[in-house]
Amino acid sequence: MKEASINIKNTAKSSDNLSELVYQRIKNDIFDFKLMPGERFTESEVAKAYEVSRTPIRQALYRLQQEGYVDVSFRSGWQIRPLNFRYYEELYDVRIVLEKDSIRKLCQIDHHNSVELSVLKELWLVQPSEYLKDIKQLSQQDEDFHCALVRASGNNEMARIHRDLSERIRIIRRLDFSKDYRVEATYQEHQKILGFIFDRQTELAINAIEAHIMQSRDEVKKITLQMLDSSQFY
Repeated sequence: MKEASINIKNTAKSSDNLSELVYQRIKNDIFDFKLMPGERFTESEVAKAYEVSRTPIRQALYRLQQEGYVDVSFRSGWQIRPLNFRYYEELYDVRIVLEKDSIRKLCQIDHHNSVELSVLKELWLVQPSEYLKDIKQLSQQDEDFHCALVRASGNNEMARIHRDLSERIRIIRRLDFSKDYRVEATYQEHQKILGFIFDRQTELAINAIEAHIMQSRDEVKKITLQMLDSSQFY
């Protein structure tokens, strides 16, 4: 367990805020692979690293357990859940179904009054010199792109399911932008998808979104396996 870079306790104004801050910090450390898949730790170790008491640590960990990020054993303490590629492949399969259906709907509606699509045009139809370089920022903008497509299709329940799905995939999805060539490819693929939508080329748009998601999935798996084989995971 690595030492926390900030003192969380000093930034919280109440016990509820402290628990929420601890929860967000642990979750971010999992997403950033500062807490590594399969790593074991105790509540005392986390409390020492984050300079807080065990109560907010325990509250945060049980919340993360419910969300599927950690496991607990009364004998060996807590563990960051090991990566299960089959689980993530199933999530990506569901994501493809949702986004293809959303794309189909988008190609049939009036785009002129869509705030979501207008924002996507401004963010993604840009020159290479304007491409984002920060991995976290780009990863979030990429996630927002796909969520916006689903929202713009007009099905609120589908958007809710997709948002939850994106949250669960986020832990590995961010790795897609750890390689420079994936940044350029993502911008180009998003531009192509938007172009097909605006031109109402339904089948081309559907094929493009499916190919884009599958490519991202395969790249993330490859990069993750490379990282798991490297010394930074030991």
